[in-house]
Amino acid sequence: MNSQAVIALDLGGTKLAAALVLSDGWKLGHQSTPLGSRTGAAVGQLVVEEMNRVRQLARRRHITVKGVGVCVPGIVAGKAGRVWAPNIGGWDDYPLRAEVRVALADRKLKVAIESDRAASILGEAWKGAARGCRNAIFLAVGTGIGAGILVDGRVLHGATGIAGAIGWMALNQPFRSQYAERGCFESHASGEGIAMVASEMLGRNRKYRGPLRKQSPPTARDVFAAFERDDDLARAVVAEAIEFWGMAAANLISLFNPEKIIFGGGVFGPATKFMDAIATEARRWAQPIAAQQVKFEASQLGGDAALIGAAYSALRAARLQGPIRKSAK
Repeated sequence: MNSQAVIALDLGGTKLAAALVLSDGWKLGHQSTPLGSRTGAAVGQLVVEEMNRVRQLARRRHITVKGVGVCVPGIVAGKAGRVWAPNIGGWDDYPLRAEVRVALADRKLKVAIESDRAASILGEAWKGAARGCRNAIFLAVGTGIGAGILVDGRVLHGATGIAGAIGWMALNQPFRSQYAERGCFESHASGEGIAMVASEMLGRNRKYRGPLRKQSPPTARDVFAAFERDDDLARAVVAEAIEFWGMAAANLISLFNPEKIIFGGGVFGPATKFMDAIATEARRWAQPIAAQQVKFEASQLGGDAALIGAAYSALRAARLQGPIRKSAK
């Protein structure tokens, strides 16, 4: 049998995941490769190498590749497919689509490039927690913070591909200098933000002698570990993060009236237990009718959400998948 599939690539700030994804979502040859010290063109070369590896797998399995889907940790500039990825050196205007096109050497193959946040909500809408939804938001909390926003079955990209960069959501005053670099929301409630808040609290509380004092400086992982040990300072840091996550969710609910808000990203492994507290905080701030109607859920796809979404984008471009539809009730 000659099946049809696409090559999916999920480029993060520290690694590249790649797989062959069949039209039903089944993955083959899933592999993750650290970026290591690679920057600039070396990262682009790794993308091409992994794409070719998966393409060879498809040939051995007699599977026809119909396209390539790539998601990136940053901004994709429209049809040109040029990428700004702040965590990858030399990717402030990288010609990713053109590089993939040259490596494919087949104009018939479709190429879809998305931001990781947009890909994540597409993945969840196709195979995860947002199945059956036409209005849903994927709130990704990791090293940074972003949101994939699905409105009436379409991903919201904005005028220049920046929609969903909610790390810059203004949730606190007065303005602080660090907000200019990573945004207010991200400064308080991302993985790096949680670590920064913990360091600030340690600086103000010289009498504290708990487990976070031994870390130099503490990470978000350290904060969650100390929280599990009932550490007062860690509990204060987490309580602040819950407030910010709840306020941000409330603003998204009031703006977009989603059916679901789905939490994912690296931080939401240990933070999943706070979903009820986040929902309670959000409902204090949000438009009350929309707040009662929305559901809060954790990602069902975990670390594969963006990869599956990249595959879906390519499958749509190759017309092997249809548009996102509302589930029948």
